[in-house]
Amino acid sequence: MASIKFDKVVKSYGDVNIIKGLDLEIKDKEFMVLVGPSGCGKSTTLRMIAGLEEITTGDLFIGERRVNNVHPKDRDVAMVFQSYALYPHMTVRENIAFGLRLRKLPKDEIDRLVNEAAQTLGMAHLLDRKPKALSGGQRQRVALGRAIVRKPSVFLFDEPLSNLDAELRVQMRAEIGKLQKRLAITSVYVTHDQVEAMTMGDRIAVLHDGNLRQVGTPLELYDTPANLFVAQFIGTPNMNIAKGTLSADGAEIQLPSGKFAVPDAWKEAAKGAAGKSVYVGFRPEHTRPGDEHEWKNTATLEGSVEIVETLGHEVVVYVAVEGMEERVIAKMDAHKVPSHGDRIKVEINLERIHLFDGDTQERM
Repeated sequence: MASIKFDKVVKSYGDVNIIKGLDLEIKDKEFMVLVGPSGCGKSTTLRMIAGLEEITTGDLFIGERRVNNVHPKDRDVAMVFQSYALYPHMTVRENIAFGLRLRKLPKDEIDRLVNEAAQTLGMAHLLDRKPKALSGGQRQRVALGRAIVRKPSVFLFDEPLSNLDAELRVQMRAEIGKLQKRLAITSVYVTHDQVEAMTMGDRIAVLHDGNLRQVGTPLELYDTPANLFVAQFIGTPNMNIAKGTLSADGAEIQLPSGKFAVPDAWKEAAKGAAGKSVYVGFRPEHTRPGDEHEWKNTATLEGSVEIVETLGHEVVVYVAVEGMEERVIAKMDAHKVPSHGDRIKVEINLERIHLFDGDTQERM
């Protein structure tokens, strides 16, 4: 078993808490993605698993073993870094074999393992080249090969694709995902890119300011965000958020742009918060012109077009609505592109809205 468990883990530097009591379980053979903005503590969390950062308080388990004081080399983990960390004077073969030579494995065993890893990654023809003769994607494969060849219990990835161009990132994240499934090794992947997180993870742990804000499958985070931060962080473009107030009986929501009846799915929650402030969330794909949907229960917004982003198959439009602090983001048919300054009406699918408490910002 190579499950990983954080039990009330705190990491501090002096008086500054970077990780604030983390409770998280990563299942055996799971691909867990840690995601969040810069400075949220995700790389620190990864480095604690690797043993590169000491835990201030709490316990960390890999399998059944408490590893707080276990040396990094004895944890049976392999880490792939953002910078590749290849030795420039060594060939690909020598880079991949380096850790095995340190462990003093027999030469024929080292050769077998290196060749096996190279075949797995489709780079057997590159074994005699040096890193300077490789592309960014090829260097990343070498870094993966060096991790694979050790046959660890846990793979750790620290933003390994951030140095690659957009097309190569898409290709490499697919390859890493396939590789992890084939090898069935517990993997923890750190990224600040929520698209990367959504496409790669079995589950995603969202960190913010040293706290775990939500953990779940990509669809769970997208469809039922636990709080306002997750709602706005997960999804591209961002979820629209509007501040509103529930009526005294909890039956209606008043927004600066108008009011509407609380949808059936939220009636119980709204009744319990009657008269209080709320945040109403609605995603761009649930915000469209009236002639581009067949929704039954809608609210209409009107405003001026400020930004138009043409994506080929659709258009993303940013609309300034009077009384609302943020522009409303709507998706439209690519063949009906409005112009900057146009007055347009868009409708919200009220059956797909999200409600968050106005004080705690937690899902109601």
